[in-house]
Amino acid sequence: MPRIAVGLEYQGTAYAGWQSQSTRPSVQARAEAALAHVAAGPVSLVCAGRTDAGVHARGQVAHFDTRSRRSLRAWVLGTNAELPRDISLAWAWPVPQHFHARYSAEARTYRYVILNRRARSGLSARRVTWVHRPLDVLAMAEAAAALVGEHDFSAFRAAQCQARSPIRRLERLSVRRNGDWLIIEATANAFLHHMVRNIAGLLIAVGKGEAPPRWAAQVLAGRDRRSSAPTAPADGLYLWSVRYPEAFALPEPLGEPGEA
Repeated sequence: MPRIAVGLEYQGTAYAGWQSQSTRPSVQARAEAALAHVAAGPVSLVCAGRTDAGVHARGQVAHFDTRSRRSLRAWVLGTNAELPRDISLAWAWPVPQHFHARYSAEARTYRYVILNRRARSGLSARRVTWVHRPLDVLAMAEAAAALVGEHDFSAFRAAQCQARSPIRRLERLSVRRNGDWLIIEATANAFLHHMVRNIAGLLIAVGKGEAPPRWAAQVLAGRDRRSSAPTAPADGLYLWSVRYPEAFALPEPLGEPGEA
């Protein structure tokens, strides 16, 4: 049975997350229903990363199997005609049967976008996190450097996290400013539940001057979630991209929300 990979973009504000739920709207349920309309039959999606309620995506990747024969253009245009305006199919691509949106991924990149100015934004409401106090980017970057590498990230996992191991390899964690925008970007082989938002919460606290940069290493070593800062809001978090082996030749994500 042919396997198709798709790239999805969505604003997660109106949804209870990616995963289908019986009582609340989800991105997965909306996307499967739209694809099923084009396929003229049921479609089951497997995604690269299960984003939480309110979290957005620029580069979500999923796959499905289908006996329906449609052009790639038809999959994209037909599906988008059935989707709400806050979800879109960016591309569709044929992949071999051994491709798996989750297990074939080499790394995932999340971007956390902060609007750091005195006045809140009406245009970016629910799409970025607003922090009105000035943030010290250099201090945040120094704290971030202590978290890069393979570590036990127990201090940055949610209590309800179901991962078997808290060990993750954080390839990159950067902090940069572009005018009033502040971007935290994290790349890892995989992430624990709320890991990026918990890291962002700590870095924001450091940026505000509530703790010194060395606090990051202390929290990491302590392996106790209760010793860290509060979880940052979901509004500013984007699943930015997913990296796969070049052999699959998947298209690159489109668009860059948060770049001013």
